[in-house]
Amino acid sequence: METIQTIKKRRSIRTFESRAVSKDIIKELLDCARFAPTARNIQAWQFIVITDKQTKKKISDLAPNGNFIKDAPVCIAIVSEDTKYYLEDGSAATQNLLLAAVDLGLAACWVAGDKKDYCVNVLDILKVPYKYKLVSMIALGYSKEKNEIAPKKSLDHLVHWERFK
Repeated sequence: METIQTIKKRRSIRTFESRAVSKDIIKELLDCARFAPTARNIQAWQFIVITDKQTKKKISDLAPNGNFIKDAPVCIAIVSEDTKYYLEDGSAATQNLLLAAVDLGLAACWVAGDKKDYCVNVLDILKVPYKYKLVSMIALGYSKEKNEIAPKKSLDHLVHWERFK
């Protein structure tokens, strides 16, 4: 798939088939995530792959906008050491993973981590050391939904040349 097509095809999917995602595909997604840009090449991120139903349920119960995590075959938590640009770096890795998922025929949804009330509890469930921050959680699997792209604002409403008008 062409990069631009992948970007334009990506959307948030919240309902998944029950079929498993192979470990090889998950590794490929994580390999793409680790190639994201990172300030000063620190690469402070770590990836936690969660397939255990009870663990996904616990996380899902904590995150009000992520209640579908329990039904996804995989949840990937992206955590980062608390560096100056942890949020930017972890978000870039998240976006790489989301785009790779589309390219590999998977569906995914980004669930916020940083600054949410549940972050500390999720990190505790996953036994993450205190020096890390939860950047995102990605529910991942094969889509049950039809991949229809929501309408997007036109460039005429978003782009300003030389100054904001």
